[in-house]
Amino acid sequence: MGSRIRLLNLLTLALCLPGLASLNLTAQAAEPVSGPVRQGPRSINAAKHGVGRLIRDVAFTDITGKKHKLGDFAKSPSKSKVLVIALTDTSCPITKKYLPTLAEVEDAYSEIGVAFLFVNLNEADKLAAIKDAIKTNKLTSPYVHDTSGALGKALGAMTTTDVFVLDEARTLIYRGAVDDQYGFGYTKSRPSEHFLVEAIEAALANKQPKTRATWAPGCALALDPSEKNSAQVISNDVTYHNRISRIVANNCLQCHRKGGNGPFSLKTYKDVMANKGMISSVVKRGVMPPWFAAAGEVHFANDRSLPEQDKADLQSWFKAGAPMGDRADAPLPRTFVSEWNIGKPDAIFTIPKPIAIKATGVMDYINVRVKTNFKETRWVSAMQVKPTARQVVHHVLVLVEAPRDPATGRRGRRNADGFFAAYVPGNDNRIFPEGTGKEIPAGAILHFQLHYTPNGKATVDQTSFGVVFTKEKPANIVRTIGIANPRFRIPPHASNHSVTAQIPINYNVTLLGLFPHMHVRGKSFKYEIIAPDGKRKLILDVPQYDFNWQLGYYFADPYQVPRGSRLVATGWFDNSKDNPANPDPERTVRWGKQTTDEMMIGYVEFIVTR
Repeated sequence: MGSRIRLLNLLTLALCLPGLASLNLTAQAAEPVSGPVRQGPRSINAAKHGVGRLIRDVAFTDITGKKHKLGDFAKSPSKSKVLVIALTDTSCPITKKYLPTLAEVEDAYSEIGVAFLFVNLNEADKLAAIKDAIKTNKLTSPYVHDTSGALGKALGAMTTTDVFVLDEARTLIYRGAVDDQYGFGYTKSRPSEHFLVEAIEAALANKQPKTRATWAPGCALALDPSEKNSAQVISNDVTYHNRISRIVANNCLQCHRKGGNGPFSLKTYKDVMANKGMISSVVKRGVMPPWFAAAGEVHFANDRSLPEQDKADLQSWFKAGAPMGDRADAPLPRTFVSEWNIGKPDAIFTIPKPIAIKATGVMDYINVRVKTNFKETRWVSAMQVKPTARQVVHHVLVLVEAPRDPATGRRGRRNADGFFAAYVPGNDNRIFPEGTGKEIPAGAILHFQLHYTPNGKATVDQTSFGVVFTKEKPANIVRTIGIANPRFRIPPHASNHSVTAQIPINYNVTLLGLFPHMHVRGKSFKYEIIAPDGKRKLILDVPQYDFNWQLGYYFADPYQVPRGSRLVATGWFDNSKDNPANPDPERTVRWGKQTTDEMMIGYVEFIVTR
């Protein structure tokens, strides 16, 4: 247990050092082919790289001649709750550096329900060198010289430093780097990110890790993704238990469950079958799961897009008669927090009276103000908006206002940071990177802007807002501003009218998230950066904007923008009769708060890095 305590202490230390909070990397390719000489772990799309999938029960023989299957680890006398598969070899320089780290993690966790398997995919490695590495690093778990590549293909391995964390149902919950201590062109005295340890701790608690997939700097593998055993191949024996249940759990249950804001539950096979027609339709149309950003070079941490393979497997399963399959292949049940996803809040602010929501029709925005009564400035590291009637809440914005001036009696100015917090279906909380936070000034007033969409049944809502405070002023203050153009006029019957706004970047800044906002005539939206040398870079393209989903797009790796750049936002509007949501195509449309008017705002969440 001593090793585990040391690892957890290192993890805690890394989280407490502001300068070590993030990698500040921007490239997104699974296997970088260009860029800086120094390259560390980089975020990759978890769903597209197998996270959340059932890993085949591959059979293999270790170097002692003992035969195994991946499923044996959960069935062994120790009944391991977690299986860590670590790739290694005896020739790749970065891989060799990680052997002592892997040995320490094995020593720390092997006696508390975690099994380990070491896999070598290098055909040229000699048995003597392998045995010497095992002895030197005191590895005790099975070691496989997988010259056929069967395990590597089943896992979708990309480099010789990849590690994989599976739960006891053989669902892949993390893949990627061990940590960020070693990479191409650099070595740190200690890591600032502990991906593997965090993933193991999350798996032991039956939770999803904060980081689910990275590219791991190491020697590239040339495994053919089209071969039979590859994790990327669409299976011909798709069943509910071995495949579809995981697709639903990973992409649908957050909303489609009891207590969620989805209109029906998809928790069971019976639930899925009862709604199979609608599921098939919305997946074909690309409107579920709700994600409207086009694929590009920039990767977003909250990307909900359904991989093409998941779509194909889902549709082929329906066509095959939706077989249930073997219950032994079922995933572990997903658990959801019923109260606060941010942990216990330090302060909770609730609108004072329940708001009555009518059964039908349209409701105007409702504005409610709540005093904070803070006697000193506070900084927020995590926050969550929690409605009590999620099914009818379209969105909630929380803004911060200064208190009334005692001399004039005038209400204080709204914060210049746009909105402070937001709620949209499926996205109700924000946990900021370590060393960062948002500011609430002393005596501030919270302004709740609530928008409801009646669903046929009258109800009431009493929304709350919970916050977690930092212990001290963070090194970096998070700000949210709006790039807006309120002086537009959209002509009658215009089907593709564009409106552009831009701001200069006067400091080096790090972008954390983007939030496009328009109303029912909104058609598409994009953000671009114009660099000091004039080069234009597209960082977010939303080709089909949907007012019903006020989504934020959070960068997987904070995006660096140099001083002297310009940030440009462009929105397109459809004021024609072909837009079924258009309340009046005969009207010239101007800026306004109601949905029958329009807005063009490109919100930006960022920190100044000077």
